[in-house]
Amino acid sequence: MLFNIFLVIVSFLFMEFVAWFSHKYIMHGFLWLIHKDHHLRNHGPLEWNDLFALIFAVPSVLLIFNGFSNRTFTFYIGLGIAAYGLAYFLFHDALVHGRIKLMRRININYFRAILSAHLNHHSGMENYGFLFLFNWKFFKKENQVDFKNQQYI
Repeated sequence: MLFNIFLVIVSFLFMEFVAWFSHKYIMHGFLWLIHKDHHLRNHGPLEWNDLFALIFAVPSVLLIFNGFSNRTFTFYIGLGIAAYGLAYFLFHDALVHGRIKLMRRININYFRAILSAHLNHHSGMENYGFLFLFNWKFFKKENQVDFKNQQYI
């Protein structure tokens, strides 16, 4: 059981590297045509960029279904990938871009740092990571500011 939990956690953490790598070299590389609408300010509820969510979901679904009946290691790796996908969705789509109005007022410095780093990325800087692999200068900056009276995030 501990090994299965370990597989879920390692898979989750590894997906941050996969997200960073694919964002930097694929989305801002040869598949920029699909990703560029995400960087536009005026877009509807769906973007071409949302195709990447489907692309990342395929291995997760295949691994979960492959290992479901016998609870093999592929099942737990698939769960880790799916958990990362859920976390990415909640933080990126709901928190950062406000596409789903779930998390409007969060006063936690770590979340503010993610928001600052990602907005910095959208202004043309090279912050390609998201949950952990972002420039930690934003976290240091957020810890130096008193946000007790702030209403935004």
